[in-house]
Amino acid sequence: MELIRAIVRPEKMTAVITELLNAGYPGLTKIDVYGRGKQKGIVLNDVHYDELPKQMLLIVAADEDREDIVNIIMRTARTGEGHFGDGRIFVSKVDAAYTISSGKKGL
Repeated sequence: MELIRAIVRPEKMTAVITELLNAGYPGLTKIDVYGRGKQKGIVLNDVHYDELPKQMLLIVAADEDREDIVNIIMRTARTGEGHFGDGRIFVSKVDAAYTISSGKKGL
């Protein structure tokens, strides 16, 4: 199993979720987050915005679904030719998953 953490622009989140659902990946957690990338925020006129609003998706998926999910997110979250602030995707291993209501192990 893999944990996919995708941080994207808030205005792209609905499209990303819709594409994941249409591709058969309905399970996810969405979190409002704030942060900055390599550019250390943005400067508009005389105002420096150190942390920008983003949204993060958490998806636990089978190993064989990882590339499909990552490609859907990258394709859908990207703005035009790609701009700073489009987001990041992090993938890490999940050792185990349990359903609280049933106590069953696995997805």
